[in-house]
Amino acid sequence: LGGPEDSQLINGIEVKENKRFMHHYNFPPFSTGETGRISVNRRMIGHGALAEKALSYTLPPKEEFPYTIRIVSESMASNGSTSMASTCASTLALMDAGVPISAPVAGMAMGLMLRPVEGGAKSASGGMKAGYKYKILTDIQGPEDEHGDMDLKVAGTRSGITAIQMDVKVAGIPLEILAEALVQAQSAREEVLDEIEKIIPSPRKDLAPSAPRIITVQIKPEQIGAVIGSGGKIIKQIKENSGAEIDIQDDGLVYITGKDGVADKARDIIEELTHEYKSGEKFDGEVVRILDFGAFVKIGSSAEGLVHVSEIAQFRVDDVKKYLKEGDTVPVVVKEVDDKGRINLSIKRANPDFVKEKK
Repeated sequence: LGGPEDSQLINGIEVKENKRFMHHYNFPPFSTGETGRISVNRRMIGHGALAEKALSYTLPPKEEFPYTIRIVSESMASNGSTSMASTCASTLALMDAGVPISAPVAGMAMGLMLRPVEGGAKSASGGMKAGYKYKILTDIQGPEDEHGDMDLKVAGTRSGITAIQMDVKVAGIPLEILAEALVQAQSAREEVLDEIEKIIPSPRKDLAPSAPRIITVQIKPEQIGAVIGSGGKIIKQIKENSGAEIDIQDDGLVYITGKDGVADKARDIIEELTHEYKSGEKFDGEVVRILDFGAFVKIGSSAEGLVHVSEIAQFRVDDVKKYLKEGDTVPVVVKEVDDKGRINLSIKRANPDFVKEKK
């Protein structure tokens, strides 16, 4: 599990998107007693994509679960359908990790031995149908795949099919036989789902301790620039100071990813940067500049407000420097925020007795 920034960028001629769910399938040559280099090939890509599709329909939407999810299936040996085995194992992995999938997914590889005969008549499975003598096989092994006429992979939940793939070595499969194979596959799939749910009946309520935590913060689109800063200076600084990963969407939704409380630290910084000050809010601020007509006080990490000379004390102040100096910590209350966003502060309204008259 990772944050939104870990998603894969798909940049094609017609499609440009961020892929947040990836299933990678490794099938080294020694799995089937072969020799050769261990590298990605067409079989690995195809089998991995089939299991990925089967699982993708049960994943929660990004709005509810903004994590990037990557599963790696390692096949060490093969005498059957490793793509369907990967589907079942990946379901267990997702639920064990605490990913709230809508339902567990299982897969089954179906086979067929088919021989045309003359004068065939309809009968039960394994007999004659539509001019064929046939036998439907469930959970086929290597020799049954090699010598059989069909490899039908069917994956799904108890409610329906989420992925299907079929290879045939004959001119075609009669629809009646195919329908019967699908019904048989459903029965087998439900048996496998029974076994999966004995191990873990539903996704864990909490994520694994090793998984990062993602916090979302909604800011106004016009505040994005303030968080990013010129040339990305501010957001880089937030990342360095907090250790969190930050991803900002165009609508102002901010995803903050990190472990051990770093996401909370980054969230606090962003909320402070984008805080909209309102009349009546109280702070302890630092005097940063003193002028003839008042003093500027820093509140929060970056905001400054003016304490007008008339708002320093209950009595008349002729010389600001006589009562305040740079570096002083003073209590202030937000008096108002004008149309230009300038913050006017008051010391005497926050604490009428803070500044004592000097004679």
